[in-house]
Amino acid sequence: VQLQASGGGLVQAGGSLRLSCAASKLTFDVYSLGWFRQAPGKGREFVGAINTHGETTSYADSVKGRFAVSRDNTKNTVALQMNRLKFEDTAVYYCAAGLSVRNYRRADEYLFWGQGTEVTVSS
Repeated sequence: VQLQASGGGLVQAGGSLRLSCAASKLTFDVYSLGWFRQAPGKGREFVGAINTHGETTSYADSVKGRFAVSRDNTKNTVALQMNRLKFEDTAVYYCAAGLSVRNYRRADEYLFWGQGTEVTVSS
């Protein structure tokens, strides 16, 4: 199983970025997908998640209304659209896949993780 995240970069505060995560070697549409991030010197935190067929999403309070998770089961991809970025959104962002996830916010419910893509927001 491989999850490959991409789309990170440097952006000014107030700007937008779209992260993408491509999955291979797994039955994509049976997995819930999540995005987590880890800022320098901090632990990994939940950002957002989407259920198997995209009907349900969940977001951390810190990103609600600014970020959106979507998935395309025909292309085995999940995206994180990030708008109105803030300096505190600076982090390495990880995509993750889990089976029968009950609590999207728990990192230990996800089986597979991507390598991370770095997002830097300049103030």
